[in-house]
Amino acid sequence: MAVRPWGLSRSGVPRNSIRSHSRESPVGQEGERMKDFDSLAHVRWECKYHLVFIPKYRRKVIYGKLRAAIGGILRDLCKQKGIVLLEGHAVSDHVHLCLSIPPKYSVSYAVGFLKGKSAVRIHRELLHERRMSGLHFWTTGYWVSTVGRDEASVREYIRTQEDRDRQQGQLFA
Repeated sequence: MAVRPWGLSRSGVPRNSIRSHSRESPVGQEGERMKDFDSLAHVRWECKYHLVFIPKYRRKVIYGKLRAAIGGILRDLCKQKGIVLLEGHAVSDHVHLCLSIPPKYSVSYAVGFLKGKSAVRIHRELLHERRMSGLHFWTTGYWVSTVGRDEASVREYIRTQEDRDRQQGQLFA
């Protein structure tokens, strides 16, 4: 059995050339380079979701100063967990969000965190509640869908949601 010099594989090829990782992004379906993905220690990822959640009893309470403040609260909470808020829009009775959630968090955990912490902050900072428990603002459920390749159309839908609701209201009035 021959002794191999350090740094060579069994075939005699330098070890560095066997595991050379390209920094270029992979090639997509149409042949163009795909965009760079986000990364954590051992994973490259792109997890984007369209979320909708509503206030308790679908009350029309999200307007004026409360509407702007809810946006700021949700942005702050997203930053705390490393969630990227790509697009968001609050209508009087529901909130649309387009989020990029890291794979270390499940969607249900991220939504639970956002809804739970935002409810507490809304009650304490905006509604000036003094009690410590039973602070409900959102319903228990939510709607979620993956974004996939049609991110631009989802973002456009979120931006124009208020106009669509207004048009629908005119149909039934």
